[in-house]
Amino acid sequence: MEIKKFGVQAQAQRPSQPTESPAFNGPITPNSLPEEIINMFNERLGDEYTAHYFYRNAANWCKNMNYKKAAEFFEAEATSELEHAKGLQDYLTQWNIIPQIPQAPTTQNFMNLVDIINKAYNMEFGLFEKYSENQKALDSIHPATFNFIQKYVDLQNGSVAEYSDLLNAAVLVDTNDKFQTLYFEQTYF
Repeated sequence: MEIKKFGVQAQAQRPSQPTESPAFNGPITPNSLPEEIINMFNERLGDEYTAHYFYRNAANWCKNMNYKKAAEFFEAEATSELEHAKGLQDYLTQWNIIPQIPQAPTTQNFMNLVDIINKAYNMEFGLFEKYSENQKALDSIHPATFNFIQKYVDLQNGSVAEYSDLLNAAVLVDTNDKFQTLYFEQTYF
């Protein structure tokens, strides 16, 4: 059989013998993550659910106290924490791991709006430190996961800054004065 290629005649080449495929013994087992990364992610998963329930409780408290803007803000925070948890779970399942969701505290008590902000700041800063430590540890053991966790370090850095701003604003009002606290909520949420 002759084939014209770029105006030149060439003889079509056929393999002299059929190519054999290797013997099929079943699917191979995909790679997974090291156990220390799995444990690390399961712990952060617990932290994200703890944060979700914290913000859910904060939103409920704010609704009850008629802090409508703060209630909306904390509802959005609760939803955001669920998205963070989903991201961790998706990453684990992509590496063929079934996440182990730890129990998280589901109730919180608050004295006032500033108490919520104080507790939220401490929680977010604690998560920032944990994600930062995790990222440092991942640099040498799993570069892909190091890159993945950077998003969470950045998210936590933003949260710490956001609550820091709220704390700085809270200093400007007398939190024992209900009118000033309402003004603070209306202005900063």
